[in-house]
Amino acid sequence: MQKVFEELTQAFRKHNGVLQESQYKYIVTKHTTLLEDSDTIFILLQASGYPISQEEDIYKLETYFTSHETQRYCVIDIETNGSKPGTSQVIEIGAIMIENGQIIDRLETFVECAFLPEYISKITGIEPTDLMGAPTRKEALTRLRHFMQDAIFVAHNADFDYTFLNASFERFGLGNIGNPKLCTIELARRTFESERYGLAYLIDFLGIETATHHRAYSDAVCALKVMEKSLEGIPEYVCTADELLQFSKSSKKQRRLKKEEEK
Repeated sequence: MQKVFEELTQAFRKHNGVLQESQYKYIVTKHTTLLEDSDTIFILLQASGYPISQEEDIYKLETYFTSHETQRYCVIDIETNGSKPGTSQVIEIGAIMIENGQIIDRLETFVECAFLPEYISKITGIEPTDLMGAPTRKEALTRLRHFMQDAIFVAHNADFDYTFLNASFERFGLGNIGNPKLCTIELARRTFESERYGLAYLIDFLGIETATHHRAYSDAVCALKVMEKSLEGIPEYVCTADELLQFSKSSKKQRRLKKEEEK
């Protein structure tokens, strides 16, 4: 499904956020199996968190038309018992739902785990007893999948959380993550100067008050604070959520050309 997400997004951006039914079907049928037609894929896209909608024979990318101020963002952090999703698992999830710039919901849970290396306990402060009787991986991941809905997935060093959770979702039959991804490191690098952009450094640099580092919910709060600081420095031409996503990936040359267009 990742290829479908990527190709659809490229096509939506090329056609001002809107695709005709024929354009939509051309893209998704390239990835159709004997068990999936284009209508079934549409249901899977929405279930995966991809922000697509349909009105008769017109398909829309919702983030293309939603202002970045009113957009829903799910700021996420996870703790794991190792770095590779194939041999490790999530042990704690922290997530905050933002809409119209306000916190509207939160999710915080340990995840049942039979093996917790000592060095992970030293880093996180999480003990094996904390994970005893916690929700199973499938239960916790299912809760997170429902919690995320089609919000933009936000995390500090988002590639790690996104990739790890995507593999975990697949393992438990929850499909791929289709939510658009926003990395607060990438956004911070483009909006304010700092010697380093790791979360621990930015917590001190920005004077963020936090309960503890390397705990999922606390780090999600800190990532949110970094995002809020970054949003203060975005240029005026960034108006929609999709423009924010593109800006977070933009090169210096692209940003210079955008500024020249404004003049």
